[in-house]
Amino acid sequence: QVRVVESGGGLAQPGGSLRLSCAASGFTFSNYHMGWARQAPGKGLEWVAGASKDGSAINYGDSVKGRFTITRDNAKNTVDLQMTSLKPEDTALYLCAKAHDLYVEFGPGVPPLYDYDIWGQGTQVTVSS
Repeated sequence: QVRVVESGGGLAQPGGSLRLSCAASGFTFSNYHMGWARQAPGKGLEWVAGASKDGSAINYGDSVKGRFTITRDNAKNTVDLQMTSLKPEDTALYLCAKAHDLYVEFGPGVPPLYDYDIWGQGTQVTVSS
């Protein structure tokens, strides 16, 4: 049974940093691309960052490039998101995403959201002074 648990959210000031973590279980973690998506109040789901199965390839949404860094640890079944230079517009529920199946391709750009499934409850990030 797939299970993912996101943690690390909270309140940060503009310009500040937060580190999110996603702990996964119930599937062979290293066989799946993983990523983070977010949903701001009243808005649709937005891709934030992705890491390929072995972590050698990464992609980012345009709005977070240069500020956020995704890493994964296949030994620990975790995928983290280091967020720096936070902006009020980063305020959202951050959700860990798992590739829909083993055959999803990984590219440098933002993937179609239907290629990924959201399993967890998310962790709230609020950026405000």
